Amino acid sequence: MDIYTIIFLALAVFIFIRLRAVLGQRTGSERTPFDHAARNAVQGAPDNHVMPVPNKAIDPSAAVPGGEMPAPGDRWRGLAEPGTPLARGLDAIVADDSSFDPRHFLTGARSAYEMIVLAFANGDRRALRDLLSSEVYESFDAVIKEREKQEQKTETRFVSIDTAELVGAELRDRTAQVTVRFVSQMISVTRDKGGNIVDGNPDKVADITDIWTFARDTGSRDPNWKLVGTGSH
Repeated sequence: MDIYTIIFLALAVFIFIRLRAVLGQRTGSERTPFDHAARNAVQGAPDNHVMPVPNKAIDPSAAVPGGEMPAPGDRWRGLAEPGTPLARGLDAIVADDSSFDPRHFLTGARSAYEMIVLAFANGDRRALRDLLSSEVYESFDAVIKEREKQEQKTETRFVSIDTAELVGAELRDRTAQVTVRFVSQMISVTRDKGGNIVDGNPDKVADITDIWTFARDTGSRDPNWKLVGTGSH
């Protein structure tokens, strides 16, 4: 076994560990999440499938800066104003699944956002199938097939994810839905088989705003969330 084989094996193990940390795993006792969709491919397509964004039990003392206990009605300070539809939606989800922590969810959502965008650009169907609802996957797959038909390749690179904020939350029966607005900077370019640019600019950083909805069946033992709807501004 040469040194290059050892390096690639180590890299593969690292990527596997990162994916498990971001997307969760089955333990037999966890309850299920409801997740996300891909930019501009589908607009709000609910699904019973779910993608993994980590959950953990809420620590009330960690809900506000400084560790003090949150005042009644101020449970979601920094995330949602008391009495708003977002705050009521978060309350409903937590009442049905006490392990849901929106702050921890946002951390996982940021990682999932980057992974999905890059997998879509690279035409990585295997990664996308595990992260998207069936409807969203079909929409993404159609775009990938068209690129392949045209013999085009897309190159996408993240410069930064500047913002990831909750903009919606609700519980429908036993399905939790959480909507996140992502504001990011990325470089993206599409080339034909001759290397000529057909879309984008390899030297220009674009400001992108995406609104993704993630979903999860809270009655399921599967802890994973999946992308179920996308939009942009």
